[in-house]
Amino acid sequence: MAILKSRDARKLSREDLDKKVGELRLEVAKDKANIAIGAPVSSPGKTREMKRTVARILTIKREKK
Repeated sequence: MAILKSRDARKLSREDLDKKVGELRLEVAKDKANIAIGAPVSSPGKTREMKRTVARILTIKREKK
């Protein structure tokens, strides 16, 4: 999943933003599950950036109200 920049997120519709948030949250959940079972972390920086992207998208959704 590519990280979404603010300017790109602002161009998307609310439905697309909801879809992106769902996809990112699923990936974060998968990473957390892998960590919980003791699997090696592929990229901790990627997980952190996905969380930030979710927050960025939610902020943009609130601005569009």
